[in-house]
Amino acid sequence: MKALTWHGKRDVRVEQVPDPAIKEPTDAIIRVTTTGICGSDLHLYEVLGPFMGEGDVLGHEPMGIVEEVGAEVTHIAPGDRVVIPFNISCGHCFMCDRALYAQCETTQVREYDTGAALFGYSKLYGEVPGGQAEFLRVPQAHFGPIKVPEGPPDERFVYLSDVLPTSWQAVEWAEVPDGGSVTIFGLGPIGQMSSRIARHRGYRVIGVDIVPERLEMARRHGIEVIDGNETDEVPEAIRSMTGGRGTDSVIDAVGMEAHGYTLGKLAQTVTGMLPDKVAAAMMTRAGLDRLAALQDAFETVRRGGTISISGVYGGMTDPMPMLQLFDKGVTLRMGQAHVKRWIDDLMPLVTGDGDPLGIEDLATHRLPLDQAPHGYEIFQKKEDGAIKVLLTP
Repeated sequence: MKALTWHGKRDVRVEQVPDPAIKEPTDAIIRVTTTGICGSDLHLYEVLGPFMGEGDVLGHEPMGIVEEVGAEVTHIAPGDRVVIPFNISCGHCFMCDRALYAQCETTQVREYDTGAALFGYSKLYGEVPGGQAEFLRVPQAHFGPIKVPEGPPDERFVYLSDVLPTSWQAVEWAEVPDGGSVTIFGLGPIGQMSSRIARHRGYRVIGVDIVPERLEMARRHGIEVIDGNETDEVPEAIRSMTGGRGTDSVIDAVGMEAHGYTLGKLAQTVTGMLPDKVAAAMMTRAGLDRLAALQDAFETVRRGGTISISGVYGGMTDPMPMLQLFDKGVTLRMGQAHVKRWIDDLMPLVTGDGDPLGIEDLATHRLPLDQAPHGYEIFQKKEDGAIKVLLTP
């Protein structure tokens, strides 16, 4: 089959790789019909190379048609249309019983002391072949796949794999009070959907970014926006809009790709030049992130408020302003999305009449799988108005 494979920093290629096959009775094989490029994929493209292997198949946002199932998979059958959550969870361990599916102990990658295995996401998360491919082997398929109805286009459902549950959790974790306010740093796919979900719930939403196309998309959906290019003091601008206090909650939807933090950028660049073993050791012990957005979040949230972090960070000893956080009484919530925890909340919004979250106004580029390298390039460089790229194998 054709699949997108990793070969080094900013070097991904569509190649022929062996077809997947059933290995365990809890496996399934799906024929991928649509798959997304995620902002987290850009970390593999740019920063997390020390944990990648030559030829690793990328991608963790797929949906498609079931081709084959193992003997213990009974809730889906060949021909079913399904979305595949990005985290691989068993559904019955200690963590899954508590709906903490991103911490599944059955698939946990203990070698690196990380959580549940993820599709297409480096040795840190199990090095499981991903879904930017024509076919995908799905482990733990007795639990993971989400059946969706026939009829509406893939675009209505594919975001259930990651974008929608991650955004829903970001808003849940933000603990915005009824009628309250939330600032969202970063208006990429997660920031866009977090903004729309928060507004759908009746909150005041202020979005912050520096990319004109992202700001314009947010405006189309009724979000107040601040262009970071037009002010050196974003937190002060937000305080001026909120009676001097700041918003009740803040969502960091940026993570380690944030612009403006020179030392973090230098550390990432230097790490990328080191041999893989040295770089991997440095990344697991050092602070490598560009923390501009997170620092602004600390400044922006009102006293006693909550910061929800959905952006991915990779450093282990990043500096934290503990005096400020303690003094302000700030609550922090963060982590990978527990995808299946939120599906019952989201399914009515993607299957009902209308499109209350504007799901069909998120993808800016729809490309065949053969053009995936181009999709990565324009997404990483924020060129050609790229906000969300979907691939069709």
